[in-house]
Amino acid sequence: MTELERRANEMRADIVRMIAEAGSGHPGGSLSCADILTALYFGGVMEHDPANPQWEGRDRFVLAKGHAAPALYAALAHAGYFPREELMTLRKLGSRLQGHPDSNQVPGVEVSTGSLGQGLSVAAGMAAGLALDGRPQTVFALLGDGECQEGQVWEAAMFAAHRGLDNLVAVVDRNCLQIDGNTADVCDPGDIAQKLAAFGWAVRETDGHDIPALVEALSAAKADRGGKPHAIVARTVKGKGVSFMENQAGWHGKAPNAEQTQIALADLAALSGEGE
Repeated sequence: MTELERRANEMRADIVRMIAEAGSGHPGGSLSCADILTALYFGGVMEHDPANPQWEGRDRFVLAKGHAAPALYAALAHAGYFPREELMTLRKLGSRLQGHPDSNQVPGVEVSTGSLGQGLSVAAGMAAGLALDGRPQTVFALLGDGECQEGQVWEAAMFAAHRGLDNLVAVVDRNCLQIDGNTADVCDPGDIAQKLAAFGWAVRETDGHDIPALVEALSAAKADRGGKPHAIVARTVKGKGVSFMENQAGWHGKAPNAEQTQIALADLAALSGEGE
């Protein structure tokens, strides 16, 4: 296991622990995007400074699928934006780590998100503002595939292409599941990559759990200022790394009990080779 893979696995363990401690949260979609966040924050893709979260030279990240806040909190804590121990305060009274990220309280959170469909619009607005100012930074947005059923996503996609926002990179966590079941059964989004391409985006597809491939795709998108916004459709597994959560829609928004938590942590420890 590489250093980045180990980091992603440690983040997954923290995701399980904090949701179990809170007694509520969204493990499935948080676990599925851990590798994507690892590539962004630790793979040399994003320019960011935990010691100076408002640094003007930073790239921006928008978690459009705001319910996956545990994954973002894990990434920020591991990066040094706040103490890792604070993760265990998730969703507790008085904690700044709310069920959806709050940009007014949590360092490193650019936008308060949670209303699905709005994140890409905000990211496109950020990218447009940076472009108007002649600034070189890139805006990254992480969307859920169920979220792509929202009409506002496609309005933002049309706007970004029309404005030629080549400083915008949208990543779709394509785990094919949402709260009510398979995305194809709830409201089939079809071929998301082809749709984005038809809207005028430069599109790449990759394995969302292959960190080197993610780093390569994200870095290439960031470097390409060819006049089109960029999309990366990342094929993922909901509940990745936890045997009884993988590909189970029922784990979209449910906390594990004490026994399930121990099984989940054992699964993740086995992936890291611990105890061998």
